[in-house]
Amino acid sequence: MTPWKEAKFIPPEFVQEKAYALKEEGKTLVTLNGSFDLLHAGHLKMIHEASLQGDCLIMALNSDASIQKYKSPDRPIVTLEHRLEMVAALEFVNYVTYFDETDPIAFLKKVKPDVHVNGAEYGENCLEADVVKENGGRVHIVSLVPGLSTSNLIEKIQSCAY
Repeated sequence: MTPWKEAKFIPPEFVQEKAYALKEEGKTLVTLNGSFDLLHAGHLKMIHEASLQGDCLIMALNSDASIQKYKSPDRPIVTLEHRLEMVAALEFVNYVTYFDETDPIAFLKKVKPDVHVNGAEYGENCLEADVVKENGGRVHIVSLVPGLSTSNLIEKIQSCAY
């Protein structure tokens, strides 16, 4: 395990306990979830903006099995272990964990974030909105960077293949 991942990784079974401890310290908790497969500049913009919404950013990544269920059996391209390492290496990420479900509802019920960040493609009425709001939080929407998506990157790579 890399030193930066070791310092920032929260095993899923301890995420509720860690969130509670951070709130006891008076920290404003921000959450952001997703697969973050083929990390790109659009992801970095979203992650950075999320970090500005409070004191402590906890990112939750979909496990490989989760991504295979909701995206494709051929995904992810980058394994969970490596995605966790890349996200943990980012200065503006405080903690990283993962979840096996296809949506982050169970994770959000444990963390009870003050702010949950989502991309504009999901909007204010995203599937996370109800659980975040019922626990006193709010949803913050980040505008997407046009043309930057993992799907676009995959298409571009495939068009260059010989």
